[in-house]
Amino acid sequence: MSDDGASSAPPDWPVALRGVTESVVTTLGPNDRWNVAALGLHAPDDPSEPVTARTYGRTRTWRNFAERGGGVVQFTTDPRTFVDAALTIREVDDPVLPTADAWVEVTVEEIRSETEGDTTVRTWALDPVERAVVRERVPTINRGFGAVVDATVAVSRLDVPGFDTDELLERLRYFADVVERCGGPAEREAFAAIDEATGWRERAGDSGEEGGA
Repeated sequence: MSDDGASSAPPDWPVALRGVTESVVTTLGPNDRWNVAALGLHAPDDPSEPVTARTYGRTRTWRNFAERGGGVVQFTTDPRTFVDAALTIREVDDPVLPTADAWVEVTVEEIRSETEGDTTVRTWALDPVERAVVRERVPTINRGFGAVVDATVAVSRLDVPGFDTDELLERLRYFADVVERCGGPAEREAFAAIDEATGWRERAGDSGEEGGA
């Protein structure tokens, strides 16, 4: 059977990666607690090259990468974990989250820095140190889950120069509708957390009672 386009696990990573894989990362802060954040992993075309990730601006992840030199990357299918990581300030005592299906401790090295508008974008090479698969699942496709992840990206760009606010709000209406129609209880709970954390519905003049386009 042809395996064209199939993803593969880079050396010493616990899961297969292709394109940009969404993950959650915990990094140790100056208060010795672990900050939780979303992190997109860029899979290399050449397996001998490292997996990379980007930080935008002066975030806690950037600071902790720079000061501590690493973190713990985690893979989860819980949409609520993604929303917490992407849109809230969350610190925990343990580096591995209860919802992680797999994790990998990495060291990081900044390999590139560039400016987009007023934002400094840094690219980091990630080198695995230790890994574990906590649980294995048969993958299923839920459009609501994808809509939650895309919504966290859209809502994070509101009021960012270079992005059209009305267009982003329209996307959020669409994602909200997809979650309502195709998501399960976890996806709906996650999207409600997006509403509460950002107040985007008020800006869009949306009461939340109906879906979007």
